[in-house]
Amino acid sequence: MRRLNDAVRGETVRLTRTRLPLWTLLTAAGCGGVLTGIVGLTGPENATPPMPGLDTVEGVSAVLSLLGVTLFAPALIGTVAITGEYRHRTVATTFLAVPKRGVVLTAKLLVYGALGLAYGLVLALSAVIGIYAGTVVNGIEAGLGLTAILGTSVRYGIAAAIYMLLGVSIGAVARHQLLAIGITLGYFYLVDNLVMILPGINIAYPYLPGGATASLTGSTALLEMIAAETGLAGPVIQTPLLGALVLLLYVLAASALAAVVSLRRDVV
Repeated sequence: MRRLNDAVRGETVRLTRTRLPLWTLLTAAGCGGVLTGIVGLTGPENATPPMPGLDTVEGVSAVLSLLGVTLFAPALIGTVAITGEYRHRTVATTFLAVPKRGVVLTAKLLVYGALGLAYGLVLALSAVIGIYAGTVVNGIEAGLGLTAILGTSVRYGIAAAIYMLLGVSIGAVARHQLLAIGITLGYFYLVDNLVMILPGINIAYPYLPGGATASLTGSTALLEMIAAETGLAGPVIQTPLLGALVLLLYVLAASALAAVVSLRRDVV
């Protein structure tokens, strides 16, 4: 336990001496408040294709569901942070200080998990501010109450924290920065979306990160819009608890793979 505490302390010092926490929180504010604020100010009904206005339940839900599109950002931050250590060879110093690489990985997951929670908190609060800014400027009342909006935003924040842990694990497995970035972006932009829309295959979607996120947040507006545009039946969404468990299982699987495969290889 003492070794883990020392490793966590070392990771915290290393992280706070960089600008990564600042850029992470600014990214969260941009993905939350700026995105929802722009859509809210311009009016979802003016989008292409048009969405219901913020004075409706469907409109608020649709704007909040846009947060799901931005979840690649915390995953990418975690990926780049870990692969950057391999790229610049600073991870070698860490392994010399703490020879037990499983302890190192655990410390990184704890520290970046805390950063992910901070990201999620800023994402959630800024999204609420962005939506209400849109309603105030347009002189309308939000179709959902504050409790419902805040609850959904917080669940997206929890998802963002888990995605950052996924990014850390992916980076630890791949180690090569461009490869890890390609895997992260390729999956979240291509594989997840393909599975969501392909008939027959989309029954597996609730058990992928994207589907688990939709289950956790309870936001199906984006799925319903895609189903309406394509004429295809959307995948079934599970309960929020199951969604959170599925996401956590992905983190556990990826971190276990990193410990067994990647972190036991020589640092080159």
